[in-house]
Amino acid sequence: MAYRIAYQLYSSRLFPPLAPQLPILKDMGYEAIEPWLPAYEDDPRGFRRDLDAAGLECWGFHMPLDGLIHETERFADIAETLGATYMIPPWIEPERRGDDAGFWRRLGESLAQGGERVAGRGLKVVWHNHDYEYIPLADGTRPIDHILDAAGPTVGFEADFAWVVRGGADPVTEIKRYAKRISIIQMKDTAPLGTKEDGGWAATGDGIVDWTTLAPLFATTAADHLVAEHDNPSDWQLFARRSIDYTRSLGL
Repeated sequence: MAYRIAYQLYSSRLFPPLAPQLPILKDMGYEAIEPWLPAYEDDPRGFRRDLDAAGLECWGFHMPLDGLIHETERFADIAETLGATYMIPPWIEPERRGDDAGFWRRLGESLAQGGERVAGRGLKVVWHNHDYEYIPLADGTRPIDHILDAAGPTVGFEADFAWVVRGGADPVTEIKRYAKRISIIQMKDTAPLGTKEDGGWAATGDGIVDWTTLAPLFATTAADHLVAEHDNPSDWQLFARRSIDYTRSLGL
């Protein structure tokens, strides 16, 4: 199956300005941008004009969890302006994280409530993982399972397998467990533990994520596109080109 591929603009945050990068990404074969806050917030219409001029789309965007809970309509308006379907909260600050199942279930319920409020506008809420959701709580359960269970099936999941690996979980097991919940797959790779270069991250295919085993399982998921991301590339163009070329080499 040939998937549509987007580029997570967070990967380029250290290389401003961002607008001139868009046509370069289009020429590499990317079809869309997945932006992060604050790239689009000050001027969503202007950001959309830049995308249109480059021939790129926006299928989903990262947004604050508080924005989903407390400013639902404002961010739904932004989604419509950008042409996005997926509203993706990706993070909760360490100082706000609880240490019991109840906290994580309440987070999942908040995602469900936000999803209910935007569903009538054709929008879908999707949670994006990091490593902390895979670290067991005192009772042996995991935050990720509480989040997705409490959120219910209408809330999707953007699976970041580099963070799954860093969280000590097995990507194959996780993709099988949540296949029908996975709306988006991030093709993010991580270098071996202890690597200092590029913050320990790697271009897709240059790290330790076993993509050759994972790729055939993508068809079992509900994902309709892939996203390339790197948290700290020293050369964003080298990363972007390597990642899309490697992804296509897998037949994706």
